[in-house]
Amino acid sequence: MSAGGFLTTCAGRIERVTDFFGKLTWYCILLMVIAGAYNAIMRSLSGWAHIDPESAGTFQRALHWIGEVARQASSNTFIELQWYLFSVVFLLGAAYALKTGAHVRVDIFYNRISPTGKAWVNIAGTVAFLIPFCLLMIWTSWPVVVDSWIRLEGSPDPGGLPRYPLLTVVPLAFILLMVQGLAFAARETVTILDLAETQRQNRHART
Repeated sequence: MSAGGFLTTCAGRIERVTDFFGKLTWYCILLMVIAGAYNAIMRSLSGWAHIDPESAGTFQRALHWIGEVARQASSNTFIELQWYLFSVVFLLGAAYALKTGAHVRVDIFYNRISPTGKAWVNIAGTVAFLIPFCLLMIWTSWPVVVDSWIRLEGSPDPGGLPRYPLLTVVPLAFILLMVQGLAFAARETVTILDLAETQRQNRHART
């Protein structure tokens, strides 16, 4: 197997894992929207619980009963679930965004250079910035995650969700982002090799 074929195979395997977590975020977004709608509806209906049933008519007493049910059905579990899911989408979606080119580029020179130059810029950015940043985040977050698991850290709010599973997503997300960065750099290397081979063949054809 050629070097280009080996790099392409490795990148493809990594990207299948990235696709799995990317699709997982789709379901997280759906659940987040459902949780947000539930929280909004319950909070709105719970306002009817303040109606005084003693001095109200039948309709107002019915509204009061609905408000009481909504107030009891609303809890910190669903409120925290909403922002837990948002955090998961933001963290696990980073690698998928890198794979699909969804990250925002702020570069006035990138579009003006050749395909080979773009590939070299992407490789340099991955090696010099992306991978070191991911390693730094893994290194700094790991002690916090371990401590959270040791203490089985929970929410400070009554009825809240445990914190340690969510904190575990932080180093996991940066591991996925770093590995996807390696796959990205591998594909850019293949691009350089293919362009070099094409140029060699063109020079050979002219001679």
